[in-house]
Amino acid sequence: MKIKKAAALSVAAALLFSSCQTESIITTNNEQIEISFSWWGNDARNEYTIKAIQEFERLNPDIKVHCIYSEWSGFQIRNNVQMASHTEADVMQINYAWIEQYSPDGMGYYDINELSSFVDLTNFSENEINFGMKNGRLNALPIALNTQTVYVNKTLYDEYGLSVPKSWDDIFKAAEAMNGEHYPLTMNNKATLFSLVAYAEQQSGHEFIKSDGTLGFTSEDFKTMLEFYSELINKKVMPQTEYFERIRLDNGEYAGTVAWLSDASSYMGGAVKAGNEVVIADYLKNDSAVELGWYTKPATMYAISANTDYPAESARLLDFLLNSEEMADFQGVEKGIPLSKSARAYLEQTGKLTGLQYDAFLKMNEFSDKMTIISPYMENTDILEHVQQSCNSVYYGKTTSDEEAKILMENISDVLKNAQS
Repeated sequence: MKIKKAAALSVAAALLFSSCQTESIITTNNEQIEISFSWWGNDARNEYTIKAIQEFERLNPDIKVHCIYSEWSGFQIRNNVQMASHTEADVMQINYAWIEQYSPDGMGYYDINELSSFVDLTNFSENEINFGMKNGRLNALPIALNTQTVYVNKTLYDEYGLSVPKSWDDIFKAAEAMNGEHYPLTMNNKATLFSLVAYAEQQSGHEFIKSDGTLGFTSEDFKTMLEFYSELINKKVMPQTEYFERIRLDNGEYAGTVAWLSDASSYMGGAVKAGNEVVIADYLKNDSAVELGWYTKPATMYAISANTDYPAESARLLDFLLNSEEMADFQGVEKGIPLSKSARAYLEQTGKLTGLQYDAFLKMNEFSDKMTIISPYMENTDILEHVQQSCNSVYYGKTTSDEEAKILMENISDVLKNAQS
């Protein structure tokens, strides 16, 4: 919409749907374009993003930004409704998998290539740009790369005389030494899926989901996953996925975890504040592994609505979010190490490329040539639910691993077929 510039009322930052404009802007004749921007995140992310948007508005007085934000819970459900009704925000933080979900023909988001006079695409490599390409259209740009990372509370490991683990065998030895007093490695449901897939791929060399979106695992691969999950629980490597509690990393009950690189601070920051030394372990695999088995992907991405009335103004905001020194200063590495060359150069110049997340980034780079690009279907919530359900069925003895592997293979095949229909 177009609105006359006038004194803007201050709005509390805690409101879910709010304008980021808190400074009064007074003019008499000029018109101001209003665009919307949506994202998810915790209070800290919301706070710095709002401050950054206020700076964008100061630098671009012809644009007013309406902010739409919340925690992750429920965000995608609302996004489903908005995308279906074409009421989505002009500029959006999106997940990598959403390109396939909402733009299977490449038409679900605006083609950013058409806005290259506003968005400096030279800040990104061809491979990085390809993450957002769909049918020849640039649907989105990645903010940073992400991977499931192994975080170890070295202080706790030292108490047991244990070295930082490098293999699955090391993890089981740690569990034996800790004898149920601590769990050496813990995971939420998504990290569990990635770890089980990694282990099965390391055994067989088969890719879980092929590049064409079809299933690459056999029934035997699924049996490997299911039996490995039960072994992890029975030998007290980790609690059952549904009983994982992040706060137990803070108080030292958990001696390690697998979590996204971009979540380094939120998962392990409490343990560091409590005086523990936290380190990044190698991506776990045994010597017999035929593949690394671990995946990388864009942490999150920015896209522009295909239905926006103001593509130029939206593109200016998108460029600010990705490439500006101002946004880099506010955001730091909270969303991962920026891929944008200009943003990363600013952080390096100002000494902000430090800390646990940067250590995780360096570990990812060390193994990047052996890592696989994630299939956008791998984070499908139905797949996560089927895997967890099958893991519990075998663990509780409701069915055998052979029987459940066939069921799981069929269920995931159906999910992939339905996702592409």
